[in-house]
Amino acid sequence: MKIIKENAELIVPEDVTIPFIEGDGVGSEITAVNRMITDTAVEKAYQGKRRIEWMEVLAGGKAFEQTGNWLPDETLDAFREYLVGIKGPLTTPIGEGIRSLNVALRQTLDLYVCLRPVRWFQGVVSPVKEPQKVNMVIFRENTEDIYAGIEWEQGTPEAAKLLQFLKDEMNVKKIRFENSSSFGVKPVSVEGTERLVRAAIEYALANGLRTVTLVHKGNIMKFTEGGFRKWGYALAEREYAKELADGKLVVNDCIADAFLQNTLLTPEKYSVIATLNLNGDYISDQLAAMVGGIGIAPGANINYMTGHAIFEATHGTAPDIAGRNLANPSSLILSSVMLLEYIGWKEAAEKITAAMEQAFTNGEATNDLARFMPNGKPLGTKEFGDRIARLIT
Repeated sequence: MKIIKENAELIVPEDVTIPFIEGDGVGSEITAVNRMITDTAVEKAYQGKRRIEWMEVLAGGKAFEQTGNWLPDETLDAFREYLVGIKGPLTTPIGEGIRSLNVALRQTLDLYVCLRPVRWFQGVVSPVKEPQKVNMVIFRENTEDIYAGIEWEQGTPEAAKLLQFLKDEMNVKKIRFENSSSFGVKPVSVEGTERLVRAAIEYALANGLRTVTLVHKGNIMKFTEGGFRKWGYALAEREYAKELADGKLVVNDCIADAFLQNTLLTPEKYSVIATLNLNGDYISDQLAAMVGGIGIAPGANINYMTGHAIFEATHGTAPDIAGRNLANPSSLILSSVMLLEYIGWKEAAEKITAAMEQAFTNGEATNDLARFMPNGKPLGTKEFGDRIARLIT
């Protein structure tokens, strides 16, 4: 049965259909483990009263092999119809086809928030001294900035035409090496900024997190990144004046390079982050490294207005270890935790998180994590999944 959105609320049936993309490379291994763990948690939490019916849809290499299409229309239709889905990592076609399958999904379904929560699990070894202080949720804008993909390559007639326009019509004189330059344009809109910042503020208020930080490079890019800062503050003052006055909400901002430094020095000062696409890419990966690596970093792409959401492993396809039972499924498992939380099945989500924390504390993890643990016990992909399932009570 389908999830629907009604009066700004998700209506989730007890037996819910969730479309999934298996993914390329290690995708088949981690997806199988993730489904098993998620089903186990749902069964333990609800004693058969709730159930997920998994529905496979195709994208990436598997889709191309079977249909000749990297992203079939039927896959997009399924995500549109069923609202909420999950995906493994996907190959990006080289030299032909879609520029990026992940970007295509986000753009087509207007999944304007890339949501990346970052927290430390006890037992996971981190390169920083106090990883327990890192506990942030990043709201990364997902449809504008560099993801718009507006570029002209050096040496092409299009680049020459744009250069001539900039010089003749816009009086631009700051291009140092005119004839060997490629060009790019990054659109940043009022509407795109407002809906992202609104989502970040709503999340903060719903979860008792007081501070929302706007991260930008507005000191240099004054009308795009500076506009993001200005429009974000304006939205907060216009729509959340009471919460600001009551002290329930604090909105501040930080320049991106300073923020990256601050997250290493004083990460405890930050909780909810709202930022543009490129900044969000850097920030998400740095914070993931601070708590043990991207292998345990979950993610989601969400449109809070329509309810559409695709949860995903944040790492790549890792073809060098595919089929060898070495892949870490934690990113996808924790993305399933996010999915369960999103549809309101928090009891099942908490069971998975508790089981993973217990395993990591015991030194039980796949080799990429276990090799750094003083008491590390390396497990294969399947064996790690089986261990988490046994720890779910």
